[in-house]
Amino acid sequence: MYFPHLSESFLQLLSELRGKPVAVLGHLRPDGDCIGSQVALTRVLRTQGVDAIAVNRDEAPRVMQAFIADTPWAQAKDFDPQGHLSVNVDCADPIRVGMLLEKKFPETFANIDHHVSNPNYARHNFVEPSTAATAEVLTGLFFDHDLPVDAVTAQALYVGISTDTGQFRFPTTSGQVFELCARLCACGASAGGVARELFEREPLAKLKLLQRFLGTLKLVHGERICIGTLREKDFEETGAAHEDAEGFVDYARDLDGVDIGIFVQEFENQVKGSLRAKTRNYRLDRLARKFGGGGHAPAAGFNQHRPLEEVCDLLLKAAAEHLDAIDNTPAS
Repeated sequence: MYFPHLSESFLQLLSELRGKPVAVLGHLRPDGDCIGSQVALTRVLRTQGVDAIAVNRDEAPRVMQAFIADTPWAQAKDFDPQGHLSVNVDCADPIRVGMLLEKKFPETFANIDHHVSNPNYARHNFVEPSTAATAEVLTGLFFDHDLPVDAVTAQALYVGISTDTGQFRFPTTSGQVFELCARLCACGASAGGVARELFEREPLAKLKLLQRFLGTLKLVHGERICIGTLREKDFEETGAAHEDAEGFVDYARDLDGVDIGIFVQEFENQVKGSLRAKTRNYRLDRLARKFGGGGHAPAAGFNQHRPLEEVCDLLLKAAAEHLDAIDNTPAS
């Protein structure tokens, strides 16, 4: 079994959900792991006699919409929560679903996630920080119990794992990841199909936006920190959507010699920060927590209601202090 320590409690969860209406909630501005996990869990629950529907505050990004297929899906503004239990996926804390859904579901029935900052906030918690993606947790649990995984479900889970591993480049890419993905392909997932949808349908506006982002990159703190920014006018003038900036932070992190890559953008009357490192050692979840955020050890984020310049100044100072503290910590 992939997750034997979760086996009994997952069967108990299925038993308690059977015959009930369930809303599978994901986080704001859903990414591949969120979408894939919502789609997969909704579909598998429905095979087990659960009246499940995926609900998100935001629409699925353009490149993710094909992976939803015929999965029941609703936006929060149109959804009546009456009688539904909530299962959060890929949400490090309950506020990640957004204020509207948090009000509709003040209590979380189940929480399935892989973020190290997750405090186990639900009645039933399945949090595995050592895994690469929430979709990896779900894939293992489904296979552990021989639950039906159709082609759409397999494709969704593959999307979640492949995107959260950076197309199998990140340190979280384990042997188990490859084994699970091989089994998903046997169930109908298409690695080539996923790659085409995600990376071979880029709008010109996105490339224009990337050009602007790359032009802002700046190296500081002995060239160990790289930061790039985008303002609302950059999106307006290029015609790009905010989802087109997904993954831009990797350009900052991927520079040789950089330990922390940072992307700060104006977004919905606030400022969004994304942090990336090449290894778990940099515990970016702790750095993000200083700004009210959280996430993974090598990948984290936050939102702030301050001017972009002020956020950048504070963040660069905090990131430099964070690196210095790591440097001065004796090796265990």
